[in-house]
Amino acid sequence: MATFPRRRKPGVQAKAKNGKISRFARIGRKKYDAEGNPVRPRGIYLLPNAFTTAALFCGFYAIVQAMNLKFEHACWAIFIAMILDGLDGRIARLTNTQSEFGAQYDSLSDMVSFGAAPALVIYEWSLRGLGKFGWLAAFVYCAGAALRLARFNTNIEVVDKRYFQGLPSPAAAAMVAGFILMMTDLEYSGTEMAWISWGIALFAGLTMVTNVPFYSFKDVNFRKSVPFIVVFLIALGLALVSIDPPKVLMPLFVLYGLSGYAVYGWRLVKGKPVSIVHADSDRLDPSERR
Repeated sequence: MATFPRRRKPGVQAKAKNGKISRFARIGRKKYDAEGNPVRPRGIYLLPNAFTTAALFCGFYAIVQAMNLKFEHACWAIFIAMILDGLDGRIARLTNTQSEFGAQYDSLSDMVSFGAAPALVIYEWSLRGLGKFGWLAAFVYCAGAALRLARFNTNIEVVDKRYFQGLPSPAAAAMVAGFILMMTDLEYSGTEMAWISWGIALFAGLTMVTNVPFYSFKDVNFRKSVPFIVVFLIALGLALVSIDPPKVLMPLFVLYGLSGYAVYGWRLVKGKPVSIVHADSDRLDPSERR
């Protein structure tokens, strides 16, 4: 009498002849924790990481445009990356989609958009003619951004969230890109501004690794109601920026870059503690991002 292979029961995994589970059967097998509960497969959150990817693309686009000598396009790409970088962290907190992957991905994106891209843009625009002095200034800026981001990730739980420890990398990138935009708008060439560019690159790179406190605006509550005049002032500010963005934005970035030193000096004069690092008993929420 002919015999037919028995049909496997549902849920029974295919095994090899030696009794072990086959390699292909492990693909769809469910995993369980120590208590027997099914483990949810790992994944990444799409919405905040999509904004981070867009910021990374803007940084890469800025590098490509700088290589093509289209410096105005490169600078605006850095500004767009700033906006996207400010949105990804807030969206992650609002949608409760914070993750360690997103935090590390955000830092890598910032290194490209606010570290490598501004250094290469200002080098191609102005510092190339200075020889070794030029690429050394660009490297100091790039290394400062890398050290700044590494320190931010390691000190995020102990630093007062109202302040940044050192100039934040997006602000440093904005100072570099804003200077190039303003000089281009005034029809100055990069060779004419070579030593000023050298000073700005060094100032931004070194300020990122100092302990100077810069206000972070993280304690601003956007869900809280505000007087009507505040909305009017915001609209007035946007109107002023739209009149001539290069000439309006650059002074604002310079004022912010000097504000940390003003706060540092004021604390020294008043005898207040300069350090913005919390004690161990007053740690912050590690989900707070830039």
